[in-house]
Amino acid sequence: MTDINKESISVLNDLIETSKDGQEGFKTCAEDIKHPQLKDLFVQRAADCAAAAAELQAAVRALGGDPETSTSVAGDMHRRWVDVKSMFTGKDEEAVLNEAERGEDHALKAYKEAMEKISKHNLVGIRDLVERQYHGVQRNHDQVKALRNQARAS
Repeated sequence: MTDINKESISVLNDLIETSKDGQEGFKTCAEDIKHPQLKDLFVQRAADCAAAAAELQAAVRALGGDPETSTSVAGDMHRRWVDVKSMFTGKDEEAVLNEAERGEDHALKAYKEAMEKISKHNLVGIRDLVERQYHGVQRNHDQVKALRNQARAS
């Protein structure tokens, strides 16, 4: 296996963890929220993250690697913290949207770091995939932020 393949697999596996974190995070948001339209949105976002992870896993296999299959320790800890916090603050829309936005901030950071590694190591074989998914994460982030701002204004 070439060094470029190893570096590409490493970048993709990091993003698989990020996508799995998003999947679980949105699933938790969907469980915690009462508003039907927001619940539907979070269920769809969880499915989008699952699809992104599956696409990344296929790319890792195509490069001859073993794809990541689990969430990150940091993501697991964040969800536990959100669960504990929600016991004390309640699970109102704004609180759930705040946590969703924080998760999307983390995802954006992970994708930006991946894009920097792709440029630094000239990993052209995975650039289009990662860039396309990055734009999806950016759209999700902006939508969650707008919904959070609406909830805050209510």
